[in-house]
Amino acid sequence: MTSTPGSAGPTAVTTPRPSEPVRRFSPAERWVHRTTGALMLVCVVTAGCLYVPQLAELVGRRYLVVTVHEWSGLLLPVPVLLGLGSRAFRADLRRLNRFLPYDKEWLRAVLRRDPRPASRPAGKFNAGQKLYAAWIAGAVLVMLGTGLLMWFTGLAPVVWRTSATFLHDWLALSIGIVLIGHLTMAYGDPGARRGMRTGSVDRAWAEREHSRWKPE
Repeated sequence: MTSTPGSAGPTAVTTPRPSEPVRRFSPAERWVHRTTGALMLVCVVTAGCLYVPQLAELVGRRYLVVTVHEWSGLLLPVPVLLGLGSRAFRADLRRLNRFLPYDKEWLRAVLRRDPRPASRPAGKFNAGQKLYAAWIAGAVLVMLGTGLLMWFTGLAPVVWRTSATFLHDWLALSIGIVLIGHLTMAYGDPGARRGMRTGSVDRAWAEREHSRWKPE
């Protein structure tokens, strides 16, 4: 409390209070995300060591790299399957699988490059996150199937294995590019990173970036 000459009374000096945290992700959901991300990173790094000559020469031990790549790829679906035991994880999967009318508004605003948060209504997950989740889930399944054809050579004719190798290699490149975009978007949004790191976000951030989350 301070007073100034000529003033009618004391003037209160107030400091802004931090907004109340909102629970966004359960421990199980954060574990699924981190474990899947770690396995995906191992797959991408080992793939680079197998296909980029400079990295292959630097690392060597090709048989070990191939083995790590194969097993990390096989284990990729495991965290998600284990996560199905979590009620919160299953609820978020249902949210990711629903494309609602305001998701179209979000996409149109992004295409117009409209910076206003009010022009990009979103539930707990925005349309970009929903599209990314659907794409990466499908890509992992295709990579798993083509990888098995390449690993167990007796499963299919030569032409199938050749096609599987072509698809596996080019899809791996596209996954790497999409992952870079995903990490870039996450780096530019401290609120989203905090939610995945601690499980909670600021209420102000939630109301600004995910205005339809509460009614959803």
